[in-house]
Amino acid sequence: MPIYTKFGDAGKTRLLGTAVVDKDDPKVQAYGSVDELNALLGIVIASNSEIPKINENLTKIQNDLFVIGAQLAAKDVKTKSIEPKQIEGLEHEIDKMEAELPRLTNFILPGGHIVAASLHHARTVCRRTERCIVTLAKSEKVNEDTMKYMNRLSDFLFVLARFVNYKKKHEEKIWRG
Repeated sequence: MPIYTKFGDAGKTRLLGTAVVDKDDPKVQAYGSVDELNALLGIVIASNSEIPKINENLTKIQNDLFVIGAQLAAKDVKTKSIEPKQIEGLEHEIDKMEAELPRLTNFILPGGHIVAASLHHARTVCRRTERCIVTLAKSEKVNEDTMKYMNRLSDFLFVLARFVNYKKKHEEKIWRG
């Protein structure tokens, strides 16, 4: 079976199930943004060979993002859902990292080690994804735990970027606004 079907040539796409929508539909914007975030986390994993625990956590998150993407892409089809324990898992990891980090008293500029800079980039894509999901939620029901997960994930990515810079001894650059 070829990868191309030519179905989307006219600007339409098929959701999970039988529904057909425009490619700029809020559902497509939301799950497309989740897909972009997932790909960016793949770049982070490929760039990081020095802190294996990070890759383990990010691979788990990539799997969670596939659940979210499928859920957002579904129309009249039952899919798996994010559960509170997955949100709690992110919170637990944030708390563990923050226990090692110096207290944050200023805004910091994104950057530092390439892995940390990529995590900052992923955080911004995560925030955009969250906004797309909020837009979608104005027109249809979105799992409340999905919204919470995405919000917590952006916090996790921020703290993880700081953690990488701390472990790699890259000084955080303070915003001098």
